Amino acid sequence: MISIIIVNYNTALFVNKAIESILLHTKDISYEIIIVDNNSSQDLQSHISVFKEKVSVIYLAENIGFGRANNEGLKIATGRYVFFLNPDTILLNNAINILADFLDQHPHVGVCGGNLYDADGMPNHSYMPSLPSPIWELNSLFGNILFKLRYGKNIQFNFTANPLPVGYITGADMMVRGSVLEQCGAFDPDFFMYYEETELTYRIIKAGFSIMSVPNAKIIHLEGQSFATNDNRENLKSISRKLYYKKTQPAIALLLSNILLRLNCLLRIVLFSILLESNKQKYWKLIYKNI
Repeated sequence: MISIIIVNYNTALFVNKAIESILLHTKDISYEIIIVDNNSSQDLQSHISVFKEKVSVIYLAENIGFGRANNEGLKIATGRYVFFLNPDTILLNNAINILADFLDQHPHVGVCGGNLYDADGMPNHSYMPSLPSPIWELNSLFGNILFKLRYGKNIQFNFTANPLPVGYITGADMMVRGSVLEQCGAFDPDFFMYYEETELTYRIIKAGFSIMSVPNAKIIHLEGQSFATNDNRENLKSISRKLYYKKTQPAIALLLSNILLRLNCLLRIVLFSILLESNKQKYWKLIYKNI
């Protein structure tokens, strides 16, 4: 049994498509679908009523954030593996069975995820090759040269035909062993949104498990189709980023990371000003403001 947990917050139309793709593509394995509604203003029930016998729905009285909502789903999950799936995803193949089979064959792996594609079928951010650190910001400052030298073009997407060890899988399609969650704990409730999967992965790695990208599992992730800015979103990212560093690394790491990130932002603000790319310039100004 695989427990599929989807957190919904005003994404009912996406949830409908996600469920349709699960039912269409998931074969030769038993599963349950758990939807956790984070007190949406949209009428989720009217969009998923056709699936009422195939899904369990938990309605929360308030929006408690992504990680905590997933934890509510975990309370009723019965699967040996838990698949945390974003609502704005569409399975392209039997991804759930592929990932579960991979975990069956590799007991040292605690978490795995597939390759993500955007709406046009182009490679999308699927993982990061390492956990966040000041090296991240140094690498970004120099145009990702450090990661390119070490990982080639497989920095955020697995272009090979083989599984690759990675730093962490994006929370959009994260399959985790139930036994690992019992050992390491679920999502840290201190994170409202962003970095919750990263911090959980940090604990799982500390417990001795590997994190793997499995490219044969293919999923569309509709997030990030534009370069539009969102002040609240970037503020949440900044809060969670600082919290992640405080929970996992010495104080000097956050200080160094902030210095490097500020330098990176300033360079990009100047660059995009010269290139007359106002949206990107605005984006980096927003990040700088929220550091």
